[in-house]
Amino acid sequence: MYELVQVAENTYYINSPSKIGVYRVSDDDVWLIDSGNDKDAGRKIQKILDAQGWKLTAIINTHSNADHDGGNTLLQNRLGCAIYSTPMEVAVVENPILEPSFLYGGYPFKKLRNKFLMATSSKGQDIATAKLPKGMEYFRLPGHFWDMIGVKTPDDVYFLADCVFGENIISKYHLSFFYDMAAQFETLDMVEKLEGKLFIPAHAEATEDIKPLVAANRNKMLEILDKIMEICAEPLQFEQILKRVFEVFDLTMDYNQYVLIGSTVRSYLSYLLDQDKMEVYVEDNMLLWKTKTAE
Repeated sequence: MYELVQVAENTYYINSPSKIGVYRVSDDDVWLIDSGNDKDAGRKIQKILDAQGWKLTAIINTHSNADHDGGNTLLQNRLGCAIYSTPMEVAVVENPILEPSFLYGGYPFKKLRNKFLMATSSKGQDIATAKLPKGMEYFRLPGHFWDMIGVKTPDDVYFLADCVFGENIISKYHLSFFYDMAAQFETLDMVEKLEGKLFIPAHAEATEDIKPLVAANRNKMLEILDKIMEICAEPLQFEQILKRVFEVFDLTMDYNQYVLIGSTVRSYLSYLLDQDKMEVYVEDNMLLWKTKTAE
């Protein structure tokens, strides 16, 4: 873990729980794509950079989930690097309390204010203002979080952040976190058509062919939609739906999973409602969800 892997002339990644991209601009100048999950990740990254004699110029955060920007603070404080992302993601990078607050739907109690859901604050800038290395491009990957992006290096290597997850994760956890299901389906359609030398998702193995992984992620989302519609054959409150989702997929609830899967199930319900496959109404001061029946 945390070994440096070279995949093209100037493109590398650091193999870690959330893969970290490295692009070498010159003999001693590098840019990172994400920074790991905490200050310990930051220390390990700095050790790798020092061993190579590389100076860190900037970090591109694909998005502001804590496992992608958790190393920002240590690296920025020690090395003075710039940090870039899209404006909505920068808002969370600079104000990390927003992540658990959004997931919980209110001020998060202490057990939710943890490093898994909340990084430490760092100073970010709009990536639109960045002077990117020649030939480097970023592109939007909406669906997983507010305004997630991917990065393509001049070596034709794509870093895909969390737009797809590994099949081992899909089969074990079933429900990966997503914010906007309609946007996620569109992103999968777009990524499926990309042509490149190598594709590196943050939570899956690097691959020359991204299509099978896209299909696996799409199929799991469709399966979850079907299961939620089955669960909601009778009117149910959200907490009842969530309990049954955990039971159907043999998941174990803890505080983090409650907010992550809970937020995701709410997004699935919103998608079904917008697709006119679900109805929602208030009865006896309860918000109830029910699958629409064919007329």
